[in-house]
Amino acid sequence: MAISFVRVDDRMIHGQTCTRWALEYPCDGLIAVNDRAASTPVLKAAYKSASGKKTFVWTLDEFKEKCQKVLDSKDRYFLITKDPIDMAKILVENGFKPGINKVIIGPCNDRPGATKLGNNQSITQEEADALERIMKAGFDVEFALLKEEAIGNWTKFRGQFGF
Repeated sequence: MAISFVRVDDRMIHGQTCTRWALEYPCDGLIAVNDRAASTPVLKAAYKSASGKKTFVWTLDEFKEKCQKVLDSKDRYFLITKDPIDMAKILVENGFKPGINKVIIGPCNDRPGATKLGNNQSITQEEADALERIMKAGFDVEFALLKEEAIGNWTKFRGQFGF
């Protein structure tokens, strides 16, 4: 299995991702997919040096181009996007099949227009629409900053967004 963990985290790569979650889902490297980070040299360098693991920071187009190589790899990777919208583009619109059906939603900062679901877990209607598409594509969407701090599945929250 080339993808061992799928996560949405507005910080993308940080120590918690690499240490705590790697205990639950072992990995050899990280793939962060975000157009802005991949296109901004200083951001890309910062993310690549944040983990101590082999790290790739790609645009959505780069991921689409390289995703089969990822699946064919003997290495295990975390697939991380900054928001649910990009994850929906990868999993639903592009039809990427990571070989696992769980998507963990981590930190999503409180911001104007977002509905607070839990501590540091707030989503907008547009992000809720993306989560609904991900769920309808057959993925289990779980909200958890850390595994032991899970606040529930998307099915628990979707009614707040008109689903």
